Amino acid sequence: MHCPVCGHDCVTDARSLFAELPGRFAPCPDCMGLVYDKRSPPPDIDTAEPCPSCGKRFIDEVFAQIYRVMAAEGDLAGTEPLAAAGTPLVHPGFAMRSAPYLPPDSLVLLSRSAGKRAAARLVAEIPEVRGVVRTGAAAPGISDTDTDTDAEPAGHTLLAGCDVRADVFPTRAGPVAVYKEQSALHVEFPRGRDEKILSLEREIDRYRPRTFVDACSGAGTLGLAAARAGVPHVIANDAWYAAAFWTACNFRVNQDVLGIGEVAMHRSYDDLRRRPVARDPVLIATAAGTREIEVYQGDLRLLSAVLPPRIDLAALDLFEKNDVGKVEEITGAWRARVGGAIFIP
Repeated sequence: MHCPVCGHDCVTDARSLFAELPGRFAPCPDCMGLVYDKRSPPPDIDTAEPCPSCGKRFIDEVFAQIYRVMAAEGDLAGTEPLAAAGTPLVHPGFAMRSAPYLPPDSLVLLSRSAGKRAAARLVAEIPEVRGVVRTGAAAPGISDTDTDTDAEPAGHTLLAGCDVRADVFPTRAGPVAVYKEQSALHVEFPRGRDEKILSLEREIDRYRPRTFVDACSGAGTLGLAAARAGVPHVIANDAWYAAAFWTACNFRVNQDVLGIGEVAMHRSYDDLRRRPVARDPVLIATAAGTREIEVYQGDLRLLSAVLPPRIDLAALDLFEKNDVGKVEEITGAWRARVGGAIFIP
């Protein structure tokens, strides 16, 4: 699928992505790699080249080369620990039992220290690196429901390459693939179990909903899991443009495993980016088939204007979970305007 960040076909359908997982980060018999102490600078030895047989390289070797490029460009002094280079996010991310051997184009680096010169070199010289993102003071996206629609929230910055990557989350009915633009959406790396998905599945067992709303969808994980669980009608919404776009994209990515028809996109990525935070809900995408899907961009407090008369279950994964007053205000308004069961994952 066409990638809105780099223009290449780097977004793969879910079935193809799942088929690659068993051997994606596994070494071949000829692979070798040193384990480095992440609390110290890398030792003064040459890093290994990718394996001539399979083209993979142990992640510590890759990170040592990343560190040395950043030191050469002055972004690191060379005395910091290896971990100071940044946070590696593999593509695709899924629960692994051992450290990965990386194939080409399989790592997005999140770093507070990387500059543009180093980032360009990392993408050009290190085959495993697909993108470099400089992290900001806050996680990307909306942290306050009352964010001004005219002001784009602070976030991360893509310095070089492409930062689109996928995570694979397990559900009882089978996995779902969740693509995201890592500079525009927060990290949600999958483990062996996902508490939000487990809470959703418990609520589905309890209420047997025919219609489910994920009112703060992020990249769409809960909506995808609900559709995977067999909920006939799933509605997803987020006020943040990147969340709404990638939620819609992820329904398209997973359409075969979800049993839905072609996903129709009603707004382009460029259209959404021009209005990063929305208030009045705008329809972004729809799909039909054994499941009916709708994706909106808008303020969850105004979503009732476009919802069907009966909503059985809604997830309100609110930005301000620790603000008891705000949570009570929003959930109370939802009960009055929409009704149905509510849970906060």
